[in-house]
Amino acid sequence: MKSVSPQSAALLLSAVAASGAHAVQDLPGGPAVRQLNLHDAATRIASEISWLHWFMLITCTIIFLAVFSVMFYSIWKHRRSQGAKPANFHESVTVEVIWTLVPFIIVILMALPATKVLVASKDTSNADLTIKATGYQWKWGYDYLNGEGSGISFLSALDTTHREMSDSGKTANAPKDYLLKVDNPLVVPVGKKVRIITTANDVIHAWGVPSLGVKQDAIPGFVRDTWFRAERVGDFYGNCYELCGKEHAYMPIHVKVVSAEDYAVWVGAEQKKMAAKLDDPNKVWQLADSVARGEKVYAANCAACHQANGKGAGPIKALDGSALVLDADKSKGIDIMLNGRNAMPAWKQLSDTDIAAVISYTKNQWSNKTGQVVQPAEVKAQRK
Repeated sequence: MKSVSPQSAALLLSAVAASGAHAVQDLPGGPAVRQLNLHDAATRIASEISWLHWFMLITCTIIFLAVFSVMFYSIWKHRRSQGAKPANFHESVTVEVIWTLVPFIIVILMALPATKVLVASKDTSNADLTIKATGYQWKWGYDYLNGEGSGISFLSALDTTHREMSDSGKTANAPKDYLLKVDNPLVVPVGKKVRIITTANDVIHAWGVPSLGVKQDAIPGFVRDTWFRAERVGDFYGNCYELCGKEHAYMPIHVKVVSAEDYAVWVGAEQKKMAAKLDDPNKVWQLADSVARGEKVYAANCAACHQANGKGAGPIKALDGSALVLDADKSKGIDIMLNGRNAMPAWKQLSDTDIAAVISYTKNQWSNKTGQVVQPAEVKAQRK
């Protein structure tokens, strides 16, 4: 067997340690390396949940040790080999009262702080800001309903570079926010009570951010709500906590907490962006312009499933050479975009112009050279 010099072994170990340290890093506001505790709390509710977690753990550990210590002591002390004789009695009122009262008192002492935290976590009244979070397969849609920024609406999806990294398996140089980086984070002001209304467009999802102490199911046809008030600025991460399909692992949540001044600046910028997107639905688009816009819409919303080459994968049907895409009847494609079908979710949250553009793009990309252009007015006419 060939020997290895101490110098070579040291170099090898240092290289392994360096590569491991580079590949896995703590993420402030998210998971940490070899994490044993809950995420660092950024809200009072999260702090109380953390305290409650340790209180319950310590209480249960003490009970476990006490009960099993008595049990094992009794077994050892009164074993037959030492000549112990079993007692002969049928009942003891004192013992029955004790083993009824003691567990009752323990349960009450554990229930009181737990109930206090639970009730507080459900009190969504008097919110400064109300945001609806809608789960889609597989991204989140955010609509600012009340408060500063009312009217702002956008989709939040996994950053495409992280998805490409995951698909290729080349994760040796993955950043510390790997699979948690999104294109549009949810931005909220620090110190304000933010109410989150959750629902879903297709299947059951769950919106949760551990550092903020929130987790709420998002169920199609129902609305649930939760709230948080961040006590410090920063970036906080979560994910969909309900197994929602094959892309479940690629549905992160990024909440960016900023100062009141920075939030006002962000709101102003978002309102300008939304105003710029208010296209005239009656505008007639030329093929080149529509395809150019549709390429951006496709990359942001469709490429994750249908792939950049339009070939699809597994249950996701290919768009390249698709009979539906090549069909001269444009209404079929519009209907699927608006209402969904099978594994394809509905995309009503996109504007008429964006839907028209992305359909035009698929009809004129790859081997699909139909020359067809879908106009926003045609999409508007089919909306229900």
